[in-house]
Amino acid sequence: MKNGLEDVIAAETQLSDVDGEAGRLIIRGVSLDHLVTNSSYEGVAALLLDGLMERSVGEAQLRDWLAKARIGVFDHARAADASLLALPPVDAMRALIARLPDGEDFDTVLNLLAAPAVFLPAVLRLQRGQKPIAPDASLPQAADILRMLTGKSPTRKQSTALDAYLVTISDHGLNASTFASRIIASTQAGLTSSVLAALSALKGPLHGGAPGPVLDMLDAIGTAENAYLWLGEALDRGERLMGFGHRIYRVRDPRADALKGALKRLMVSGQVNRARGELAEAVEAAALAILKARKPNRPLDVNVEFYTALLLEALDFPRQAFTGVFAIGRTVGWLAHAREQALDGRLIRPRSVYTGPLPAAA
Repeated sequence: MKNGLEDVIAAETQLSDVDGEAGRLIIRGVSLDHLVTNSSYEGVAALLLDGLMERSVGEAQLRDWLAKARIGVFDHARAADASLLALPPVDAMRALIARLPDGEDFDTVLNLLAAPAVFLPAVLRLQRGQKPIAPDASLPQAADILRMLTGKSPTRKQSTALDAYLVTISDHGLNASTFASRIIASTQAGLTSSVLAALSALKGPLHGGAPGPVLDMLDAIGTAENAYLWLGEALDRGERLMGFGHRIYRVRDPRADALKGALKRLMVSGQVNRARGELAEAVEAAALAILKARKPNRPLDVNVEFYTALLLEALDFPRQAFTGVFAIGRTVGWLAHAREQALDGRLIRPRSVYTGPLPAAA
């Protein structure tokens, strides 16, 4: 028995491989570095879903089908009443997703891929007292998300940056939310149930779907000159340094570099506060130095949360919505794993070791 199922093999998968020692992520035989440079969100979605559905999936056709699905699910945003809008954005989004049919077919998959991309911008606008913006079927998913969020056509670099983020987080082995998705799928419940279970797991702050505290840390540090002292005092208080360390990676999280590159391209184009980016780089350098000095035997490096927070901030997402944006990208991984489990797996039913009291002898 291993607490937390550390290193326990619970599934065979052809979807993704996380090599923590080498700092490498492979999705369906393709390295993350290659995908971020050469593929779109729709391309990665087609790659993950290939062979798992009753229809073959190509990138161009998936883009068209997904655009139509966004238009179809938009009607459900009308159900966002005052009580729902009083919830945090991710909870409101989850409530709207729960309205979708709990099927197993490809139409269900398309609706579930479209739903968080439509519902999150709609909820955020409604919570600000603004009217939701209907999807535009002529746009790819990333560009349409930004347009529905801000009411303005995004620049090409903004769309590319969000697209890179969605690609980067599309799948990542058997993490907590993905395992939750597979458990539900193993019971032969529908795909909507699998996605709702996964989204519920993602909400937990230990999972990594909530990078907002990285921005809280940067706000508290304020200037590059304060970084080393502030970080040292935080460690003295027994606090975690947000955006550093990972359960699996023993070297730098490859997703961090992918997102840092996307952020830098926005900085070069003048679409990001340069001072904010320079502060982040100073904090990164100071944190790595102090962690190496204080914890020489424990490898702690930048993880995906650090540059996720900066990138989503630069794209005008409020930090309370970051978990919801993560879910937009990760839903395709949840769905692919759910389908793989349903097609090839058994009911997931591990055993536990009883450590409680025994009944008194007769």
